[in-house]
This record gives sequence, structure tokens and C-alpha cells, in this order.
Amino acid sequence: MIVMVTGGARSGKSSFAERWCMKHADRAYYIATAQAFDTEMEQRIALHRQDRETAGYSWKTIEEPLRLCDLLLELQGNESTGGQDSTGQAPAVLVDCLTLWLSNVLLDAGDQADAEAKTMLEIERLLEAVSSYQGTLVIVTNEVGSGIVPAYPLGRQYRDLAGIMNRRLAAMADQVFLVTAGIPVELKSREYKL
Repeated sequence: MIVMVTGGARSGKSSFAERWCMKHADRAYYIATAQAFDTEMEQRIALHRQDRETAGYSWKTIEEPLRLCDLLLELQGNESTGGQDSTGQAPAVLVDCLTLWLSNVLLDAGDQADAEAKTMLEIERLLEAVSSYQGTLVIVTNEVGSGIVPAYPLGRQYRDLAGIMNRRLAAMADQVFLVTAGIPVELKSREYKL
């Protein structure tokens, strides 16, 4: 099952995704994609780690800012070779957050002329890994296109790539939640089809 959780910054999407996992799986991997480039981000990451440790839930955190596609394939292999618990249930996987991963990939590509093409290849790899994933996969992503148009080319490029990635991921997801002001609404079941 693929569950996508999207919304704006500080909307409550990560908290909802965590609660969703706690309700639907006995344990879960937590793939954290953030990188700490300054003291404030180090503090945010430390607080998130502490929250998971005190949640009373069996989170196994993996911090991976770039190799998300490979990691999903590795976890898929682990689950098929004994990653299940005594009830036969494989752990859920929560990715938080996909748009941070995208910015990591885009910035890692640098100022090269083919940076966008390289990033699109990684998005394609991600979509393949997600579509072939056999367990429960919960993916948190930001809805970045609802704000102002960025004033600089890299910002517009990032916004466009995030929109493409989110749209394609939503198409393959079983459930898509939009979280606004802490209120999750499931969108996929309400989709108007032409």
C-alpha cells in the first residue's frame, strides 16, 4: 500500500503520517532525508529523533539524504527475506520528507547544464522503486506550488520538479492525504474523474 501525505510547511503532515503508521503497523522504518547544514536544523533533527524515541512505538530510524531509491530497494529485499515479525507483518516504511530529498538531489547535481535531467532520472528511479514496493509505504511531501512564484531560476526549477514528482506519485498512491491546519483529508477517494 502506498500512502502519500502532502501539505504546506508546519501543517501537521509528518505528525499525521507517524500516527497513520502507528495505527496500521506494529513497527516501522523511519527514513529521514533532512541534512543539518546549520545549528537550527541540527536542533530540529535532534528534536524529531527525541520525539520518535519517546513515542512508545518501534521506529527504526535511517537517515539517508540522497540514496532513497537504493534504500527502498534494500528494504524491499529485507522484507522478502525475513523482515517480518512473529505475526507475519512486515514493518511499514515512512519517508519524511520527499521534497527535502528532491532538494538534496537537485543541489547535489550542481550547476551542471544537465542538473535537471539528472534530477528527473532520480525521480524516475524513485517512482519505479515506489511502484514495485510490496509493503506499506507512507511518503510525506510538501505541496510547494501553492505559494508565490520563486524569484530565482533554481527555486522555479525546484518547484516545477516537485510538482511533477508529487503529481506522478499521487497517481500511483492508494491513498493521498492533504493536511491543512492539522486536519487530514483523504483526496484519492474524492477524485473527480472525467
